Amino acid sequence: MTAVTLRRIDSACNMRRFYRLDVQPDLFGVFTLVREWGRIGRAGQVRMIPYPTPAEAAAALDKQRTAKERRGYNVLMES
Repeated sequence: MTAVTLRRIDSACNMRRFYRLDVQPDLFGVFTLVREWGRIGRAGQVRMIPYPTPAEAAAALDKQRTAKERRGYNVLMES
């Protein structure tokens, strides 16, 4: 699976945000899309959304990534 970290920095608006997306299996065999977001340098909020197959979770990750890129986030790193 791939993890994606995005960030949006706008000094004029005092905006320094990050957004992380990852697909991970849980202990019960369900694949979850893990979303974490917040200000850079601070603890973020985390939301985990379960999907029955890894393909559905990966598709949800791509959809969320595209939405964030449209809002001005840039990909920082892929691993």
